[in-house]
Amino acid sequence: MAKPHGFSRQERLKRKGDFDRVFRDGRRARGPLLAVWWAPNGLPHSRLGIALSRGWRGAVARNRAKRLVREAFRLHKAELPRGLDLAVVPFTNWREPRVEELAAELVRLLRGAAEGGP
Repeated sequence: MAKPHGFSRQERLKRKGDFDRVFRDGRRARGPLLAVWWAPNGLPHSRLGIALSRGWRGAVARNRAKRLVREAFRLHKAELPRGLDLAVVPFTNWREPRVEELAAELVRLLRGAAEGGP
């Protein structure tokens, strides 16, 4: 049984080809903390992938950024459009945001996706 606030394997974007398709064919929105690319996936749920640039130094900072983005997605996926592959790129110059702040930005950027794009 799927947990309503879980982050299952089927909700993860993992293959290089899937990331390449989203970056190549998808649309993009930027905020002060992150950029989001999205493309339709033909599934009843959205999938999340996180890509960090080479500017991220140190495993602790990289893993913390990924953990915060995953948590924001997990807690607010009911508010996000369904049927999209999402590639999220946190910016290297962010001061560490609270999960709520990051989630608000993610929801705001992706509401534009549901309405036809920002």
